[in-house]
Amino acid sequence: MRTAPLPSDEAARLLDLARYDILDTPAEQAFDRITRLAARLLDVPMAILNFVDEGRHWGKATTGIPAYELPRADSPCAWTILQDTPLLVPDLSLDTRFQDLPAVQQGCRMYAGAPLSTPRGQHIGTLCVVDVTPRTLSESDLQVLQDLADVAMSELELRRHTEELERQVDAQTRHMAELQRDLVHAQTLEAITTFAEVSAAPEQLAQRAAELLGPAVAADWAGLVTVRCGRREVRQVHRRSDLPAELDRLEQSIEQGPRSVTATSAAGRRSLYVDRYPEHPDALPVAVEAGVQAGAWIPLGTWDQGGATLIVLRAGAEARRSPWRENDRALLEAAGRSVRAAIDRHETLQAATQASRQDALTGTGNRRALEDDLAAQEPGLPLTLALMDLDGFKALNDRAGHAEGDRALRLFAGNLRSAFAAEGQLYRLGGDEFVLLLPGTPPAEELRARIDLAGQQVGQTLGCPLGVSVGTATTQHDGHGDLLALADTRMYADKRRRKA
Repeated sequence: MRTAPLPSDEAARLLDLARYDILDTPAEQAFDRITRLAARLLDVPMAILNFVDEGRHWGKATTGIPAYELPRADSPCAWTILQDTPLLVPDLSLDTRFQDLPAVQQGCRMYAGAPLSTPRGQHIGTLCVVDVTPRTLSESDLQVLQDLADVAMSELELRRHTEELERQVDAQTRHMAELQRDLVHAQTLEAITTFAEVSAAPEQLAQRAAELLGPAVAADWAGLVTVRCGRREVRQVHRRSDLPAELDRLEQSIEQGPRSVTATSAAGRRSLYVDRYPEHPDALPVAVEAGVQAGAWIPLGTWDQGGATLIVLRAGAEARRSPWRENDRALLEAAGRSVRAAIDRHETLQAATQASRQDALTGTGNRRALEDDLAAQEPGLPLTLALMDLDGFKALNDRAGHAEGDRALRLFAGNLRSAFAAEGQLYRLGGDEFVLLLPGTPPAEELRARIDLAGQQVGQTLGCPLGVSVGTATTQHDGHGDLLALADTRMYADKRRRKA
């Protein structure tokens, strides 16, 4: 038995396979139908739609055989992905590449496989058929097999695009669902939800909710615990005036106490109610001395590597008899849900806003971000806009493939960020076009030299010649008109000069 060699562009092939996020996923009807069609149209007992990973052959859909995976070295499909056309083996037992394979020992004879070819030209798997009897297939049969493989690839592309669209709308969907939950609590939590609807910052919302809830549930003492980067801070937000002075020491005791009900409850995400506080193993002595009988710990949400918890305490004989009435708990739970939903919404919208302004490939700003930032510039302030594109980028793409082209764009963006991080903003308009937005009017020769160096570093890293065409426009010399259009004209003039 001979093991199939690796494709010359194996790394790029595996990266393309990873883009589809298909490995180890459950069965899907769209792909099951394709294997059933292949088995019926070609009159074979077995058909498999599979993907060839780094070290294994994994079946996504099968007909006539249970779902399975096997080592890549034991799969004829490892040979199929080496070519652009279907592979036909009329009798596996007569082919030295396959005669010792476990499948052949178990009775498999005829094999035919068509590669699954991505838009980037990578063969990430196969649609194959197997028979237990030696036989051959006609050219039209092999064309049918390849057509079905192409259908499978179209389904895979559709699946990928659908998932991308779902991710894009997911933030908006969650936002709408959370708004619905806010409405459920509107009657009893009007003050809190009203404050939430003005898009207050998370810490401000938690603070306001704590201030409102302490008196609302007739708490004797209420505090807000915030945790940021592992550091705990406690602020008293409500205190009944006739309580013992010992309660004034609660803030410091909770902050510094490595073991307390607050510390142990912070690890969970659910509310904690303690009806007999003095009996709790983690009760703080200062709180017991002050007469605290019951407490509730309500998580108010997490944000920016931090979070907040509301503490409400009750003291005295009344607290011993009826620490938490049902309507008190209902209000605290509803308030906690509303505040958490509002904070999650705030964080989701912040993330969605950031994502809508960011180029997915390079992490730079995108065209929308550039347009927003240009519109936000204060009139009269000096500003320089430099529009760039990479000379030789198309040739690199054609020669080395899109994966290497994407790498070049990321490297160029990284070099520009390093060179200008403290001075301005970088954007990718699309393709290989980038924009630098810089305050002031830096010397043109110095600016050009730094940009050229960023491009040269990419060429040196990739081992190919790459240059940069640049067009600049400044408010100082060109006014506050369409700087981008002016820079575009100058960039193409620079490109023509460089080709001359």
